Amino acid sequence: MSEKQPPTIVEGATTGDVEDEVPSTTAKSAEDRKAASALASLEGGDDAAGKQDVDAEAAKKALGSLSAADAPGGDKKTMELPVRNIKVDASDVALLVEELEVTKPKATELLKTHEGDAVKAMRAFISA
Repeated sequence: MSEKQPPTIVEGATTGDVEDEVPSTTAKSAEDRKAASALASLEGGDDAAGKQDVDAEAAKKALGSLSAADAPGGDKKTMELPVRNIKVDASDVALLVEELEVTKPKATELLKTHEGDAVKAMRAFISA
């Protein structure tokens, strides 16, 4: 059956279990207090950031420049290099699609402009 427990032991959760389940409201170390302070300052700054007005014209110009670069043929650096009739490996295309998050035609174009070299194509895409 069960062993007889000393009279000072109470059934249920022990102090160790309670500490694990309930987070402490006071920070235990200076590092924890510093992190809590930084978190509190971040939470307090949300109101001021929400009240700032955004210049609509500047936002439109920024979005326009981004959409021009995303359009087919909008990337000037890849268009400067001549596209030759080069066979590209399907695994290289898949690598560029996965890592650079571009479409398959864009990945194929990048590889063709960089002589089928996946490393050169990735470096050119990142630096552009």
